[in-house]
Amino acid sequence: MSLKGRRIGFGLTGSHCTYDIVFPEIEKLINQGAEVIPVVTSTVKNTETRFGKGEDWVDRLEKVTGHHVVDTIVKAEPLGPKLPLDCMVIAPLTGNSMSKLANALTDSPVLMAAKATMRNHRPVVVGISTNDALGLNGVNLMRLISAKDLYFIPFGQDDPFKKPNSMVARMSMLSDTVIAAINGEQLQPVIIERYKDLP
Repeated sequence: MSLKGRRIGFGLTGSHCTYDIVFPEIEKLINQGAEVIPVVTSTVKNTETRFGKGEDWVDRLEKVTGHHVVDTIVKAEPLGPKLPLDCMVIAPLTGNSMSKLANALTDSPVLMAAKATMRNHRPVVVGISTNDALGLNGVNLMRLISAKDLYFIPFGQDDPFKKPNSMVARMSMLSDTVIAAINGEQLQPVIIERYKDLP
């Protein structure tokens, strides 16, 4: 299936260590013909970490997609009724944003874009990156797995012995997950041995 002509929202939340592996996947969507609309949380936009400055990530995102970032809830709301998306991706999805999404809290542009998309019964694809997926956030993870119109990039424990509660999506499967989700299917298997991806 081609993504040509598809409008795909792409939301980034504050898992800064994951951005480098996500950007090639954004480029892959564009190379497959999709129009990608970037959406960011305030954490992405305003935080400086050892992985880079927020303003630099935003600049890179705008250059790759050819669109200004959607960076307010007000700007994100029209992605539902007026400017609908074919699919909304959130990758990385932090544990913090995952807990809010699972409990219907809409306090960021990314969560508003997801809510707006689900309102239209269009797919929302998430790529988790959280240190507590098998901890206190486990209940939220299970709630989202059972949610309608929500699909997961296959994920698993990334470091089971040093960080046993941590789970991360295999981001290289992002575009395949999007294609499956647009067809109403969850890419399987959804739980993988993610730690085997490491050198």
